[in-house]
Amino acid sequence: NPPLFELGNIDGTVSGRFLQAELELNLHLRGLTFSEPVRFIYNPLEYAWAPHRCFVETYCRPGQSVLFLGMNPGPFGMAQTGVIRGRVAEGLGEVGHPTEEHPKRRITGLSCPQSEVSGARFWGFFRKLCPDPFVFFRHCFVHNLCPLMFMASTGERDVLLAKCDIALGQVVNALGVSMVIGVGRVAEQRARKALSAAGINVRVEGIMHPSPRNPAANRGWEAVARKKLEELGVISLLTNS
Repeated sequence: NPPLFELGNIDGTVSGRFLQAELELNLHLRGLTFSEPVRFIYNPLEYAWAPHRCFVETYCRPGQSVLFLGMNPGPFGMAQTGVIRGRVAEGLGEVGHPTEEHPKRRITGLSCPQSEVSGARFWGFFRKLCPDPFVFFRHCFVHNLCPLMFMASTGERDVLLAKCDIALGQVVNALGVSMVIGVGRVAEQRARKALSAAGINVRVEGIMHPSPRNPAANRGWEAVARKKLEELGVISLLTNS
């Protein structure tokens, strides 16, 4: 697959070091095998590398102080476009296909008729706050701990996440952020554990996950997220730019 040919050919910029960490993680993940009931594994950093790389090179820049961290791709968001938490990949490159596709989870890229509710809530909130995306990305970036999407979970989870933890440390060091904000309790706890184990001294916080499966999020996620981000000083970063 094309991404691995780029190992060693990435420049030393912030975005380049970020992409290098992802390519190295991809290489490690290829060595993992997963047993039943897993039948299909999607890695958008393989088949949607072109739009993903373009997105990172466009929006990952020096001086960003906050990293929003999710756990893994959603079926109608990053899994379709290679871009985390939203269908914002227009014009960023072509999307390919996994080697094997679930018949009910086809990859259709930008033509996917469905949207990721959690992604729509997340990006919708920040679009209202700062309509110019470069204002958001002047201070913040968004990343997933694990790039893989499974149709089921298995006992290999611990081995998988251990490799993702190492890559997260590389990403945080590359970005030089001072705060990581987990999107949801699981991402927050995983980030705290991984970065502490790596000896990386950054502040780790969390905001409520915007998933529609979260009843509290359905009762007003934006208000809860805004209150938390005001407490953390993130709102003032984005509204005073």
